[in-house]
Amino acid sequence: MGIQIRSLLFMFLILILTVPVRAQRTTTETSTTKFTFRGFTGKQSEIITTGVAMIKPDGLLRLTDLNSNVTGTSFYHKPVRLLETSGNSKNATVRSFSTSFVFVIIPSSSSNGGFGFTFTLSPTPNRPGAESAQYLGFLSEKNDGNSTNHVFAVEFDTVQGFKDGADRIGNHIGLNFNSLTSDVQEPVVYYDNDYPDRKEDFPLHSGDPIRAFLDYDGPTQTLNFTVYPASLKSKPIKPLISRLSVPKLSRIVQEEMYVGFTAATGRDQSSAHYIMGWSFASGGDRPIAEPLELSELPRPPPNTAKKRGYNFQVLALILALSGVTLILLALLFFFVIYKKRLQQGEILEDWEINHPHRLKYKDLYAATDGFKENRIVGTGGFGTVFRGNINSSSDTIAVKKITPNSMQGVREFVAEIESLGRLRHKNLVNLQGWCKHKNDLLLIYDYIPNGSLDSLLYSRPRQSGAVLSWNTRFQIAKGIASGLLYLHEEWEQIVVHRDVKPSNVLIDDDMNPRLGDFGLARLYERGSLSHTTVVVGTIGYMAPELARNGKSSSASDVFAFGVLLLEIVSGRRPTDSGTFFLADWVMDLHAKGEILGAVDPRLGSGYDGGEAKLALTVGLLCCHQRPTSRPSMRMVLRYMNGDDDVPEVDDSDWGCSNSSRSEFGSKFEGYVSSDKASSSAASFSVTRISSNSVLSGR
Repeated sequence: MGIQIRSLLFMFLILILTVPVRAQRTTTETSTTKFTFRGFTGKQSEIITTGVAMIKPDGLLRLTDLNSNVTGTSFYHKPVRLLETSGNSKNATVRSFSTSFVFVIIPSSSSNGGFGFTFTLSPTPNRPGAESAQYLGFLSEKNDGNSTNHVFAVEFDTVQGFKDGADRIGNHIGLNFNSLTSDVQEPVVYYDNDYPDRKEDFPLHSGDPIRAFLDYDGPTQTLNFTVYPASLKSKPIKPLISRLSVPKLSRIVQEEMYVGFTAATGRDQSSAHYIMGWSFASGGDRPIAEPLELSELPRPPPNTAKKRGYNFQVLALILALSGVTLILLALLFFFVIYKKRLQQGEILEDWEINHPHRLKYKDLYAATDGFKENRIVGTGGFGTVFRGNINSSSDTIAVKKITPNSMQGVREFVAEIESLGRLRHKNLVNLQGWCKHKNDLLLIYDYIPNGSLDSLLYSRPRQSGAVLSWNTRFQIAKGIASGLLYLHEEWEQIVVHRDVKPSNVLIDDDMNPRLGDFGLARLYERGSLSHTTVVVGTIGYMAPELARNGKSSSASDVFAFGVLLLEIVSGRRPTDSGTFFLADWVMDLHAKGEILGAVDPRLGSGYDGGEAKLALTVGLLCCHQRPTSRPSMRMVLRYMNGDDDVPEVDDSDWGCSNSSRSEFGSKFEGYVSSDKASSSAASFSVTRISSNSVLSGR
């Protein structure tokens, strides 16, 4: 009987002790870990340090000093649960975690430092037996590569290790799994947010604060790592390292891991490694480590590297000799450049300084296979357009090569840089850059394979019978209007294009229009008047007031858009040999109440009558003989979007274009010819002075 009672009591005690333990484990598995150190003053109880690592009185966490062959480790004092077991340890997955820290590496001299440090996940809050130098206080020669290590590290290496090949560089970031041999290794760079494909490198041991971000998403096993100078205003959008699947991590991480840092110096190479601030978060759906503002962190340690080495007298002598040598070299350089420019008849103009997006000629030469004829996609009076592939086959560009020794070509070159260089709109051609090499002037644009609106309206239907649909035509017209509105009213200056026509409208893959060829464009400050008195443009699209005063304005652009709009609807060119004028023809039909008779007969019944009548009416309003009676592009867009009712066109007030045409013809005969040139599938159309445009000066 006594034995049975003792057995029951024993089982009861086991039950009492087991239940709380299980409850505690469940709570831990679902808990999160989150901490932030903005400096480490008073945090000695929360940071476990070994070796030479210590928390300085100024709040900096120093991992190593400049002494030779030392190691230092610093780990958060509590373990972090990084495994989701879901009741089955075989299917355990690594939980999401995120960390951010700011560090500084001070080398022993400006040309010598080492070896680096790591951010580490470790099963212990220290690294017993870890060695210095290339082992970074992380592993040793004995356990390097052992699967029983259960350590993961992001190494910040500043020297080339003894096992690294000749192709490895010292200044790099590596992902290490149980080994000093990195599975992933990248040179230390960051990606420029303004130019995402451009890499900017920088040294880890610069002595300046550097930020690092590590994010691991458990459900997708995605690891992203970013490092960049803390002086940057914003974090790079594109990470340095991004891996969509990191299966090794799940084989390394145990239920509880410690997070922290290790560092080491070598015999002849040493650096002091500091952590200024550190934040960490794990568990939950999307843990994000808290941001660290530099203003909230301790001051970075002084960079003593510049103070070591030569004594003051020797350094002063070296600096003096270097200064004299540099001055002489600079004078020689400027003399050679000046002599070369004199020989070429070139000077450095203001526009060359103000527009920095200059590309290398050798890159453009290679991209176009040496400007071969089979790369030509368009030609004109000012030059030739070539299709090119830069960096990879997917990066297609259009290179406009201005005809050498053409002064007008130089004017157009400068005008397009001034006009397009800073303009950004979805309905304008994007100027990527420019190049001037000896007598060659080149403009680089996005390549737009569908070619010009002119080819879609005329050339393609003749070749294949494919007719541009009504919906596409109407959307193209609204897109052109949106681009002109941006030029006239929404940019910082007023831009008058002065050559709006179908061959200067390009159609992208989504059938969106892109207005290009700004060779004739002029920029005006808001509130100022145009002082240009030289008539430029293309016959058929030129406003009648240009025949009287030669002054282009936004109203003259509106007139050209009106003619273009009528052309899009009717599928007819604005004029022929002189007996037909599109605007007059549409006005005659309007007066007879038959305005829909102007719709392109190739459309058949496949068009919206209401939209067609609206577009034709707006086109006539834009073609009014008096500039003040034409609507602004803002009103044009409101009419076409249905935001405002379109006013009736009064044919008695619309004006007699015959007199204007006669006046224009008598004043400018011999300077103006009609636009009959075929368009090309270039990324923009080339203005043709010989057959299309009037341009006797700017």
